[in-house]
Amino acid sequence: MFNFTPLLGAQSSSPASQSLLEFEGGIKILVDVGWDSNFDVSKLRELEKHIPTLSIILLTHATPSHIAAFAHCCKHFPLFTQIPIYATTPVISLGRTLLQDIYAAAPQASTVIPGSSLGESSLGLNTPSDNKPQILLQPPTADEITSYFALINPLRYSQPHQPLPSPFLPPLNGLAITAYNAGHSLGGTIWHIQHGMESVVYAVDWNLARENLFGGASWLGGGLGGGSEVIEQLRKPTALVCSSKGVESTPQAASRAKRDELLLDMVRSSLSRGGTVLIPSDSSARVLELAWLLEGAWRRSGDNSDHVIRDSKLYLASRTVGSTLEVARSMIEWMDENVTKSFEAESENKRGHRRGDSKRTNDQNKSDGDSGDRTSSPFNFRFLRMVQRKSRIEKLLSKRNPKVIIASDASFDWGFSKDVLKRMADDPNNLVILTEDYGQAEGGPASLLGHTLWQWYQAKEHGIAVESGKSGQALDQAYTGGRDLAIQDYSRVQLADKELALYQQYLATQKQLQSIQTSGIANLENTNDAIEEADSSSSSSSDESDDERQGKSLNFSARMLSGGRNKATEDKELQGINALLRKPGCYDWDVRGKRGREAVFPYVSKRKRVDEFGELIRPEDYLRAEERDEIDGRDIRDNPDGKKSGLGEKRKWGEATFINGKTPRRPSSGTRKRQKLNKLGMSNHNDRDEVVESSSDESESEIEDVPTGPSKLITTTSTVQANLRLAYVDFSGLHDQRSLSMLIPLIQPRRVVLTGGTESETKWLADECRQKLGITGRHSDGSDDILTPAVGETVTASMDTYAWTVKLSRELVKRIQWQDVRGLGVVTLMGKLAPTSSDDSTVEGQARKRQRTDSDESVTEGVAAKLDDDVPPTLDVLPANQAAATRTAAQPLHVGDLRLADLRRMLQSTGHTAEFRGEGTLVIDNLVAVRKTASGQIEVESSGMSLPNYLVQGRESSFQTVKRRIYEGLAVIAGGRFHHPAQSDMVGMYC
Repeated sequence: MFNFTPLLGAQSSSPASQSLLEFEGGIKILVDVGWDSNFDVSKLRELEKHIPTLSIILLTHATPSHIAAFAHCCKHFPLFTQIPIYATTPVISLGRTLLQDIYAAAPQASTVIPGSSLGESSLGLNTPSDNKPQILLQPPTADEITSYFALINPLRYSQPHQPLPSPFLPPLNGLAITAYNAGHSLGGTIWHIQHGMESVVYAVDWNLARENLFGGASWLGGGLGGGSEVIEQLRKPTALVCSSKGVESTPQAASRAKRDELLLDMVRSSLSRGGTVLIPSDSSARVLELAWLLEGAWRRSGDNSDHVIRDSKLYLASRTVGSTLEVARSMIEWMDENVTKSFEAESENKRGHRRGDSKRTNDQNKSDGDSGDRTSSPFNFRFLRMVQRKSRIEKLLSKRNPKVIIASDASFDWGFSKDVLKRMADDPNNLVILTEDYGQAEGGPASLLGHTLWQWYQAKEHGIAVESGKSGQALDQAYTGGRDLAIQDYSRVQLADKELALYQQYLATQKQLQSIQTSGIANLENTNDAIEEADSSSSSSSDESDDERQGKSLNFSARMLSGGRNKATEDKELQGINALLRKPGCYDWDVRGKRGREAVFPYVSKRKRVDEFGELIRPEDYLRAEERDEIDGRDIRDNPDGKKSGLGEKRKWGEATFINGKTPRRPSSGTRKRQKLNKLGMSNHNDRDEVVESSSDESESEIEDVPTGPSKLITTTSTVQANLRLAYVDFSGLHDQRSLSMLIPLIQPRRVVLTGGTESETKWLADECRQKLGITGRHSDGSDDILTPAVGETVTASMDTYAWTVKLSRELVKRIQWQDVRGLGVVTLMGKLAPTSSDDSTVEGQARKRQRTDSDESVTEGVAAKLDDDVPPTLDVLPANQAAATRTAAQPLHVGDLRLADLRRMLQSTGHTAEFRGEGTLVIDNLVAVRKTASGQIEVESSGMSLPNYLVQGRESSFQTVKRRIYEGLAVIAGGRFHHPAQSDMVGMYC
């Protein structure tokens, strides 16, 4: 059984992806926790309902449409962190930096508490429903996001893994998951899920083409060779889950090289006019491809005298760009092999250059060697400069010099791209290059900005500027015509007294609901502590007035939360045996009459953190005695009173630590920036330029002041006049119409489930699949092989498989001769099926064992009867007279699927010449031709000629060798007895 339910993204323009896969035995798998740029918490309600029943969670890409809701679910859904989660290592690392960027840049990502929930909590407060404040939930901190992603189990490509089930669900009964390369992003995954007879391939957002950094998807073997046939592990699944995005759009460029050249021509056209080019992108996945391409163009500009690019600046703007590049430097083995080769070649050239220059001094050699190593190491860009502050954006745009800015994010809703667009919109020389198809607007005003620009580009109402690029391609750039562009900005403001009381009531209600649902597994104490800490730190009044003010606002919450706190008995009964661990001062627990875990002292096993190399270790545990004494002595000197300063502990100004008798000074802004840039490994001359440009105008007062504690969302709308140009270059890195039409027939799925994409795209691809797979209508039971569910609709995608369990007699087992086909044992049996007799030794032994353990005769009779019903029938050897009759009527059966590419490789290894000619024809020694028909039948043709030297040297002829190799790749079985390949005839062979 296999049921599929899309929770988000099906037949809609929303890019968010969430899918629920259900298998027999109550196994539920959640694939992706995507979110759109609206960050609407109501879209996660359906997911929240399924969390208690989820077995495992799989993640595919480190993009907002696949992973944006992960931190929210971990923080606000108590059971979510207890579910095993699996992803590749790049998805884990890049997903962490992505979410840290989102929550640092987008206040709306904290999610607004629904008005209905606040209405239930308001009770006696006179707050009109229309004027309720947009109170935000507490966002996860950067450390919390890091801890959430540390819970994910890393996997590698092409390695089957049997996951562990959720702690509150039954075993997974042999479920196996395997990750394959999907292209599109670093670590992107196509999941193959095997459970019993069900083989499901989940492939959403993949790219078959090979790019600068990312290899192609693993359908045809990936970017390391590939072939014309789908790999065995992904072929002929019982169900293929695929996305229909982009099937209606035509490819903009014929190849990757044409696409890259088109983007560079667009950039040159704007820079030659002295304009600014904005390229919006995500901050974790596709941005690496763009940064790599543009950095390469700037490096080549000195060799090919491209002064337009050489005289311009290149920037990458994101709040976590440093962490993203650090992750990319450590993930080179996940990229295309050409990336590694280019770095190795550059490093080798620099070493040879240094060895040949014997006139340098030792200091110069050392300095040049360090700089060269940093420049040639992965993702240490020489020309691309990082921008991580909003004030830095304003300073860059205040100068009228040609520049290119890659900014997060592509939706223009929360990243630096919106700030850059607002300040460059009035200049007609500026250019915005859209890198993806935004489709139709859906979900509210937060998604209107990117869709508005996309609609302006498609409409081209104010004309287009047609230019010719360096490669001869036409550059279509649409004028915006001075139209007004509405831009919404979001900010976070601390709550007032009444709003704080409303928020406290909501937390108290949620805590009671969680205690009922999860029996004390999770609560909101951390959130309450954050509220109290924020209140105490933000207050400027005296302690007495602060207590009075907080006492009034927290009065209602205290009454609700103190129902069991003042009564020790009720509190202990609520917590159960866990009161020995959680309740202070509780040391006794009555276990008389208790069973199970209530009768045993509770034990909480500490989860060990591991990575791909094993269990993580703490270096301080392995210090030598003298090193430990030295550290302890330093602690004593720094704290002579023996007091330890805890994290967040308040200190008076006079209690600051003194070093060498001097008051410690905070490093200046320029010093901190220089240290940070040196840590990120940028080259020396870029460091100096960056520091000179940034340190003079940027000070401590320019650091963004983000309020902590409970807050609300304030939305402001501003209007700018747009005079810039709009262009489009497809850098989404997704499959297109041609890839889907070619690949789905090669995969040969028994059923196809389409998710993602709009309703028209889904309908088009469904009709295309029916035509390519030869599906003419529905089955007799009304089911269809091409399924197109809507959001929230459950479809059954399993196929009827007939499998029975039988018991083999000992005489029949002795006659079994297994044949190996691609690692699988194959055998055919012919016997007589009969019910298992009650005097069988196994059944009698089980019945006697049951009789010894249970003295009740009635129970024994019932158990014996049940054993008789549960015992499978026995397959025994046929009598001699029946075996002779069936053997003459049996036909040879060939089991296996021969690949011509494998046959070619085997023949070449034995000294034969084998090459493909024409459409799927393999020619061996120019004498034998092998073809494979659409039905899988093998045809072998021979010219009838043979060379005398074959016989002289005692070797087989080409035809005999091909025939033997074909039989070796198949299991030839028939009628209860086995034929040796050399003694049997092959169906479909023509000589």
